[in-house]
Amino acid sequence: MKVNVIKAMSNVDAPRVAPEGGIPLLTSIGPLAKNYDAWLCDIWGVLHNGIDTFDSACEACIKYREAGGVVVLISNAPRPKNPVIEQFTAIGVPGDAWDEVITSGDVTRTLLSQWLNISPSRRIFHLGPERDRSLFTGIEVEFAEIDAADLIVNTGLFDDTTETPDDYSDLFSTFKQRALKMICANPDIKVERGNKVIYCAGALAEAYAERGGEVTFAGKPHLPIYERAFDLMAEVRGESVPKSRILAIGDNVKTDITGAAAAGIDALFVPSAIHVDRERGLDSAMLAEIFDGMVPPVAAQTALKW
Repeated sequence: MKVNVIKAMSNVDAPRVAPEGGIPLLTSIGPLAKNYDAWLCDIWGVLHNGIDTFDSACEACIKYREAGGVVVLISNAPRPKNPVIEQFTAIGVPGDAWDEVITSGDVTRTLLSQWLNISPSRRIFHLGPERDRSLFTGIEVEFAEIDAADLIVNTGLFDDTTETPDDYSDLFSTFKQRALKMICANPDIKVERGNKVIYCAGALAEAYAERGGEVTFAGKPHLPIYERAFDLMAEVRGESVPKSRILAIGDNVKTDITGAAAAGIDALFVPSAIHVDRERGLDSAMLAEIFDGMVPPVAAQTALKW
């Protein structure tokens, strides 16, 4: 398996158990908020589920901004930020809930431009649905079939409502035979859409890497997207924000919480159905089980709420 991460993730403390007494389960983020000057907040899974907006989360962001905090939204969406903003605005996320947005699609565009600068070819195979083609707007690529392409740009499954990574076995074999490199524009394995869990581009990328394919991941949990986010915070605030004063908020252990730890910032865990059985609910025992042997978040909430 060969995996590139653009830039090595920073060294973090050796895995440790949750603090004595367990990870605090908050009813309100208000008391915790005063410890931070900026939030780095996930979008899909915290502010909405792809269909419905989570009103309490949006209200929390608004209250935090009214108190002087900066909110930068960070997403593993495989599209540039403008289409992502249009999408979540249409769902109902208000404009006064955030200051800036950074997506893995933005990072992917940088990676793709770097590849074009050193490659004699402009032929790519787009692995993903037509709705993600905004990723390539303004970039001079040639879309090609797999036998003529020189790079794979993976934004997800062609049909994430019915397919799984197992449906791509033959395609992965062809990729590997041709020794094609892949850029994964969304490292997420699964997300919750409405009341259904679907596979994402990260699941395809991991399956290809397991076959020995070379994959470069954009987005969380890898550092480049965090570094871009820190720059945006500084632009909004007019000065750099110390990492000790930044709180990451996310629903995914592998991307949001692990990425925050690697970037050296605290995290609040707001789990989706990917990690939590809705019927059981969230409790200290479940949190201890989820984060056993990992760098834990500073706290958790069933939903982001002030």
